[in-house]
Amino acid sequence: MRKEDCFYLGKIAKKFSYKGEVLVYLDTDEPELYENLESVFVDYNKHLVPFFIESASLHKNDFLRVHFEDINTETEADNLIGSDLYLPLNMLPKLSGNKFYFHEVIGFEVEDKRLGIVGEIQSINDTTAQPLFEVLKDGAEILIPMIDQFLVKVDRENKKIIMDLPEGLIEMYL
Repeated sequence: MRKEDCFYLGKIAKKFSYKGEVLVYLDTDEPELYENLESVFVDYNKHLVPFFIESASLHKNDFLRVHFEDINTETEADNLIGSDLYLPLNMLPKLSGNKFYFHEVIGFEVEDKRLGIVGEIQSINDTTAQPLFEVLKDGAEILIPMIDQFLVKVDRENKKIIMDLPEGLIEMYL
């Protein structure tokens, strides 16, 4: 399995018990969706290695208490601390309406209600306080804040995001 075919689920944060259990920080709004997993991919020594789950339960909202098969001591659990967890993209829950995954909208066109087609989403910058669509139009990069008030509709069928952008936002890039 390659990382490109997976999504980041979370990170093994710390040990939980002397029997090899660990606490996994889940990077999700709905941790309960991942309580009954059979396995996950662990980024171990720069390779995605499948780990089978013996038991798992939610712990304090964002954490999943996990006991992996064949991890039965504190020392074995220590080796996993700090490792990232991944799942195949096909295990992502389907979203509808105006909710979307960042990877899902790459290649979509952005259309402004006033200006029409703005350009194509090349990537999403989520390293800033407000995530930004990085849109390419005629060789120029346009940064559009991903603000709910700007978002009118996610049109998956036509691979388009329709927005109502403030006057002057797009013009300042062109």
